[in-house]
Amino acid sequence: MAGGSGTRFWPRSREKCPKHLLEIIGKGSMLQNTVKRLEGIVRNEDIFVVTNRLQKAQLIKQLPKVPEENIIVEPVGRNTAPCIGLAAVHVRRADPASVMIVLPADHLIRDVEEFRRVLRLAVQTADESGSLLTIGIKPTHPETGYGYIQINNEEGPQNPFFSRGVLKVRAFAEKPNLQTAERFLASGDFLWNSGMFVWRVDVILSQLEKRLPDLHEELFNIGRAIDTPQYQQTLELVYGMIRGISIDYGVMEKADEVYVIPGSFGWNDLGSWDEVARVSGKDDGGNTITGTVIQKDMRNSFVYSPGKVVAAIGIEDLIVVNTDDALLICRKGRSQEVKEISDYLKRKQMSEFL
Repeated sequence: MAGGSGTRFWPRSREKCPKHLLEIIGKGSMLQNTVKRLEGIVRNEDIFVVTNRLQKAQLIKQLPKVPEENIIVEPVGRNTAPCIGLAAVHVRRADPASVMIVLPADHLIRDVEEFRRVLRLAVQTADESGSLLTIGIKPTHPETGYGYIQINNEEGPQNPFFSRGVLKVRAFAEKPNLQTAERFLASGDFLWNSGMFVWRVDVILSQLEKRLPDLHEELFNIGRAIDTPQYQQTLELVYGMIRGISIDYGVMEKADEVYVIPGSFGWNDLGSWDEVARVSGKDDGGNTITGTVIQKDMRNSFVYSPGKVVAAIGIEDLIVVNTDDALLICRKGRSQEVKEISDYLKRKQMSEFL
């Protein structure tokens, strides 16, 4: 899934080149690293990417080994259920018996080998069980920016895969307040919801038919039009009618047989500049610096300015992101509010900065 706008990463992230197409940490864009992590598990010709018109050209440029016909363009974003459903009808046409892995394009994963181990286990279990699987992240702190998954971590006849480290899902929980997140962490039976899923393609389409029948009917119409002259017209028509809904709310929270595999592989969804600052390397003053910074008494700050010299005197706990045409200065702890800047620019029709 690679169609997001990454508004919390303004001014680096723009509509035509958002967060997942940027180098945020390390070498390669987040999308390129997502694809690279699949080496040895999924062939390039079996990778499908769902994006939008504005990002398609840059995406094709970044992924030269992925067939261009596997780049699926949504006419407009309609949340994750339609996105996943659209990919599923394309995957089913390629191989009706396949197992489908659903990954966001903008996650940071440090331990790639452990991630691959978990993914292989998920694929094996999804294929055998005909169930829905998700990957949960073992929480390290009471995070309020993630959804949570409550697990059944007891062995029993209802879970034949327990010995593999596969657990039954009891419930999904929305993003909690701090007090609730602390209670989740203390209980020991909650994981972070990573938004990564594994299932057989026939299973997810069957679940969509059961849980979201209107969406499934329209997806069926799209599926019939694939590789015909009517495909684009059908796609546009369907996306003009369907409602946006997340796969979590539309399917996962309502399904009966849902399993989760706990993962500890250095995961972070890098949802804000604060998160980037938190996981980045730091100097003796607690600063993360990209570019030339002349500093005096600078502490615990994040400065990205590869094209311009920055002089910083006596600053602390700041985020500074400098691009050719815009400058962000933000107090640490408030970078979730950066999204409001993009909203403001849209209202003022200042599209040159979006």
